[in-house]
Amino acid sequence: MEVTKYLPLVGRILIGLPFLVSGLGKLAAFGPTTAYISSVGLPLAPLGWAIAVAFEVGGGLLLILGFRVREVASGLAVFTLATAFFFHHDFADRNQMIHFLKNIMIIGGLLQIAHFGAGLYSLDARRSRDRKNVAGATA
Repeated sequence: MEVTKYLPLVGRILIGLPFLVSGLGKLAAFGPTTAYISSVGLPLAPLGWAIAVAFEVGGGLLLILGFRVREVASGLAVFTLATAFFFHHDFADRNQMIHFLKNIMIIGGLLQIAHFGAGLYSLDARRSRDRKNVAGATA
């Protein structure tokens, strides 16, 4: 089917956009975010804030653009797993359990991207085509 060639792009956007929006929200809310990080007992809340913003804004953008998606998706999967365990581990609270399971589902999608790559409409695919063209021109 011709339409399926767009699915990796749509999938990357649907997973990357929430990371980007969440990171931009944290960027605008340093105080509340660092207070929340501290409230779960993690040290160095400002550093945690910076790491979260970098992963979410940077990773979300790179995922959407399709640049180095295997590495980005793997890094975001580890980051998402860490946030699940540190921030959503109280399974007696149904809301926390839902957030934990949501993070696990996101990790599943990220692992699919890490395995299968960015797809046809991505900077990774463009870089691959450019390398083949350069190699073919010099042969």
